[in-house]
Amino acid sequence: MPGLESGKPLVLDADGTLLRTDMLLEGIWKGFGMDPAATLKAFTLVGDRATFKAEIARIAPLRVDLLPVNADIVAMAIDAKVAGREVAIASASDVSLVQPLADYHGIKRVFASQNGVNLKGTAKADALVAAYGEQGFDYAGNDKSDRKIWDHSDGAIVVGNAGGGARGLSNVTQVAGGWAPRAVMKSMRPHQWVKNVLLFLPMIAAHAFFFDTFLAVCLGIVSFSAAASCIYIVNDLLDIEADRLHVKKCRRPFAAGTVPIPIGMLTCAGLGVIALGVAAILSWQMFGVVAFYMALSLAYSLRLKWMRWIDIAVLASLYTLRVVAGAAASGVDASIFMLIFIFPVFISLGCVKRMTELALAQDDEPLPGRGYARRDLGDLLNMSVIGMVGALLIFFLYSYSDQALALYPDQWLMWLALLPVAAWLYRMVRLGYMGRMDYDPIVFAMSDICGIGYLLITLSLLFYAAGLWGVWFARLFG
Repeated sequence: MPGLESGKPLVLDADGTLLRTDMLLEGIWKGFGMDPAATLKAFTLVGDRATFKAEIARIAPLRVDLLPVNADIVAMAIDAKVAGREVAIASASDVSLVQPLADYHGIKRVFASQNGVNLKGTAKADALVAAYGEQGFDYAGNDKSDRKIWDHSDGAIVVGNAGGGARGLSNVTQVAGGWAPRAVMKSMRPHQWVKNVLLFLPMIAAHAFFFDTFLAVCLGIVSFSAAASCIYIVNDLLDIEADRLHVKKCRRPFAAGTVPIPIGMLTCAGLGVIALGVAAILSWQMFGVVAFYMALSLAYSLRLKWMRWIDIAVLASLYTLRVVAGAAASGVDASIFMLIFIFPVFISLGCVKRMTELALAQDDEPLPGRGYARRDLGDLLNMSVIGMVGALLIFFLYSYSDQALALYPDQWLMWLALLPVAAWLYRMVRLGYMGRMDYDPIVFAMSDICGIGYLLITLSLLFYAAGLWGVWFARLFG
């Protein structure tokens, strides 16, 4: 590597260079998750960057052992130490974060923001020149502001394109960095959009099989998908540290450091605009439902998900809101019986989600960021069975309602449809208890061939009870 065999000290920037993340932004998001009021209050200090960083570090200390690192930079640091060179960290982050990071990686010398001095750009360059002399060190950085340090270094190690900050430098070593659009798409969790087929339920239940209705629901799905992805990103940013402790969630883009936090924040804002904009085009009722869904989801991410049993009720409410959104988007009235039936189904599936997480947990400790441990499996199983029985009972009572008798003249076929519904719910509960499904039961249900079979049998029986098969066959062959 040109200029790197000189024996001069190797100085590493932390955020975006040694680390594939930004400690200040991680601290801000962790602070919002731990103590939103104190974190918001800390923003009154943002004019004094060093003091602001110190306050965020105090509110939300980070586990430096979990922070994702740039493997190439770590290897470079190890090679430098083996060669007898001094390795140091010089970061604009607060010293209370940088010192533990250095200690964890076996780096003895630290330059960091402290005592009211924000060690960035010129301030960092002055500190390094004072310590090592002009051209007395090699420096690894990733930001345009690092140009002020590279101008005084002997060798420049550039991670990514550094915003063009390394242009014109000599003695440069390039290290891969940056992010890929595919990783950003992954952070949006597009596989979760399948849950939004729930918006079709009011249309199906009311037998409103019209093109305009179908198109309106499709637009509603676009709105809800954008809203859900927006909140998924917020949730992942709030849960970065907990996700890194999870056997599967540790591979999520922000936890793994494959997508920078600022890119995630911009993507989140764009998705929020799309969600509310499309909803407003459909109707103000749809706008209200989407806005309420996003607000409730945010409350869930910030606080409610930590509250035992309340979190399951909120999850069920968020699923139920998709059905309400289907009615708002299409203009079809959602039956109160449908909503009363759907809610206990989702209570049961919410319990299934938690049972799956506990069944797949590697120890008896509480789930990271959740209030459940393996000792709660029995209670969750009981609640899921109560939800299942309650849903079936409500479905049976609905069969006697005036609306059901008008839509489904063959009442006995509705009773027969209870059997595949019961079989499907039993299957979901059993597989969740055994840990044999995806962490999200709705996503699992959309890919479970056996379960899909039960649901299709149910729909077929209901269509037969409504006399729709005869109408459709007459149109097809008449």
